[in-house]
Amino acid sequence: MNVWRKSLVLCGAIVGFMATLCCSVSMANPDSWPQTVRIGLIPTEGGADIVKRFEPLIQHLEKTLGVKVEAQSASDYAGVITAMAHKHIDFAYLGPKSYVEASEKAGAVALAMEKDTSGEPGYYGVVIAKKGSGIEKLEDAKGKVFAFTDPNSTSGYLVPNLLFYRDLKVDPKQYFKEVKFSGSHGASILAVKNGSIDVAATNNIDINRMSEKGQASFDDFTVLWKSELIPGSPMCARKDLPESLKAAFAGALMMFNANKPALEKLQIGGYGPADDSVYDVIRYLNQLKKQLAQAS
Repeated sequence: MNVWRKSLVLCGAIVGFMATLCCSVSMANPDSWPQTVRIGLIPTEGGADIVKRFEPLIQHLEKTLGVKVEAQSASDYAGVITAMAHKHIDFAYLGPKSYVEASEKAGAVALAMEKDTSGEPGYYGVVIAKKGSGIEKLEDAKGKVFAFTDPNSTSGYLVPNLLFYRDLKVDPKQYFKEVKFSGSHGASILAVKNGSIDVAATNNIDINRMSEKGQASFDDFTVLWKSELIPGSPMCARKDLPESLKAAFAGALMMFNANKPALEKLQIGGYGPADDSVYDVIRYLNQLKKQLAQAS
């Protein structure tokens, strides 16, 4: 069992604790709760698309918590972090790297972790090229146009940077003809499929989501590299929110696991327990990436 899996297993005992907390909190709106709960969503597949995908969960949260719930996205990951730092949002769906940034800059605390549709407590970063492009391995990608997703993306930036600096010992800006940021995983996937970008960093979950929409599938690509398991994306809260609200929100996410049709619409396998320590491995990778970049 690798270190990432061990970190995730340590959180298993939290499930029952979260459920107990939720059941002990009245679902009526206590005076200390805001009248409207605002949730920020990173634009993994584009802002409007992700808000639409989260509609079943938003409806469930409104019914369970007894308050109005509004979801919004931003043009980039940093926008969601900034919104939380300025208290424009209360909760957020973030990637592992953007969560670590939000925990430092916005007082974010992890409440639950997304599982993929197979039940894995995480996902895998991949580097892809268009099938039939002649790019069959990473060495073939040298001198081509490459896309990261966003500087705060885990699978779309942090993890592939370790591949380049640690494993290949190259600077991507020197290895490729041009390096771009696409803005979202969906944009990266479609850009490789239509040939406007030769190679991109993304992940298995977002390719599967594009497949469910009929826009792209793994059959369209050659996978040049696959990472180890990355901890699942967290749902998190501002640290200064009432403890009763955070506990009720976490419990509502666990209750959502019973609604299989709604999980299918959200395109996830459910929510599992998470706490801040699960993402210590991301902090380590952040530091390692900085050290390797400075040494190159």
